[in-house]
Amino acid sequence: MDRSAADAAARRWIEGYLRAWGSNDPDDIRVLFTDDASYRFEPWTAPAIGPDEIVRHWLERRDDAGSYRFEWDVAAIDGDLVFVEGVTTYDRGVTYSNLWMIRLDDAGHRARSLTEWFMDQSNPS
Repeated sequence: MDRSAADAAARRWIEGYLRAWGSNDPDDIRVLFTDDASYRFEPWTAPAIGPDEIVRHWLERRDDAGSYRFEWDVAAIDGDLVFVEGVTTYDRGVTYSNLWMIRLDDAGHRARSLTEWFMDQSNPS
């Protein structure tokens, strides 16, 4: 996949993720991931493996639709690995800097793995 096609595939996947984030619909979540996908909701935790476990973990941590704003852009692409940089601002007054590492399948439609980092901007290191 050339750079332009990879960027377009990454953006389509992220738009699908944003739909799922807003809906919390299990089908919207499940369609994002391959059957053997891994999702680390935090980089230091064990991953959720497979769509059913990913859906379960996602719904345990769900955000209410409309309770946040997310600004993002693709920071880099290296083959099937996509890096997304974003900022999530919650209505409750918390803002996070985000970094996502997404490894897409060969077609660029579903994620084989996703790892999230989110850092509270009010808690400087």
